[in-house]
Amino acid sequence: MSTAWIDASVSGASGDMLLGALVGAGVPLDVIQGAVDAVSPEPVTLHAESVRRGALAATRCHVEVADSTHHRTWRDVYALLTEASLAEPVREAALRVFERLAVAEGAVHGVAPEEISFHEVGALDAIADVVGVCAGFAWLRAEHGLTEVVVSKVAVGSGTVRAAHGTLPVPPPAVAELLRGVTSYAGPPGAPETELCTPTGAALLTTLATGWGAQPAMAVERIGVGAGGRDPEGHANVLRLLVGAAETGPAGAPPLQIETNIDDLDPRLWPQVIAALLAAGASDAWLTPILMKKGRPAHTLSVLVAADRAAQVRDAIFRHTTTLGVREVPLGKHSLDREMVSVEVDGRTIAVKLARHDGTLVNAQPEFDDVVRAAEALGRPVSEVLADASAASRAFFDRTTFLE
Repeated sequence: MSTAWIDASVSGASGDMLLGALVGAGVPLDVIQGAVDAVSPEPVTLHAESVRRGALAATRCHVEVADSTHHRTWRDVYALLTEASLAEPVREAALRVFERLAVAEGAVHGVAPEEISFHEVGALDAIADVVGVCAGFAWLRAEHGLTEVVVSKVAVGSGTVRAAHGTLPVPPPAVAELLRGVTSYAGPPGAPETELCTPTGAALLTTLATGWGAQPAMAVERIGVGAGGRDPEGHANVLRLLVGAAETGPAGAPPLQIETNIDDLDPRLWPQVIAALLAAGASDAWLTPILMKKGRPAHTLSVLVAADRAAQVRDAIFRHTTTLGVREVPLGKHSLDREMVSVEVDGRTIAVKLARHDGTLVNAQPEFDDVVRAAEALGRPVSEVLADASAASRAFFDRTTFLE
């Protein structure tokens, strides 16, 4: 299990800075190029070079494209991504990034997200940034077991910036909307009065992050320093990426309860959602019917998960539901000591779960799936086989030395 820390506290973040940091941290450039090739309707070339920003050595990733279209709609970008031959984790992450951008732009301009026409972020170089960064982090997850991405406070800059909509204050409205609820600030002393965090950078950070704050406890193994395009005097225009082995938490670390309210998911999909969450490592998952504002019927999705599997469960929630965010609460937990044994009913083996409290056996429960399979094989009612298995399980209460 490994973790990554993105330090955007000095010069914010942009797509090309994140690409440079990924390449500097060891992600093969051809992995990123392959994903970009899969989605781009015309040639896009990536190349990396070693540069200096202030006193720091860094990696600058250039995205070269002849594309002159800067006004793709969210529907256009959605079509490009869904029709491309991309690995599914890359496609889904990129779709989430652009969905965040569309929702933020829609909130800023007072229009529905599906009506948004992207300007700078609709150009192929911006699309390549998003897809390339998502491919880079997918590679880290697949090759190095990356499970957590923690992001520092974000430097957004100050002053004004020229954009397609004219002169805008920094942070631009879309960046401020994307970073809603995230700690951000103008930047450290000496930071230039300009835009430091771009909308693409903000959307990528808020999509990738599983947590926010200072560098977590980790044994750093890979360091990538991504360079921005500008090189202002007296300020290192870089973003840092640290990847390494996460510190193993203490035994019995408190589990998390992750929840979200959802009112727009086809109810036929819920069984598959629950199955995907359990496959991702959740110890339990359930739905509670609720009534939301404006009288809308909805469900609260609740998931119990150990802290070291939380990232995978979050990812499954975002991949398989329509939610845009989750809330988390650490929980106390008291568990009985458990052991699996078995009994036989008419020659069929049925597993039994034993539970002990302070060494005393307090519960012996046949596994229901085994009971059903045995009943089907024996041609008997499930209730009868369950009763026989429960009776056989009672014998364990008389074995005072069992499992001692």
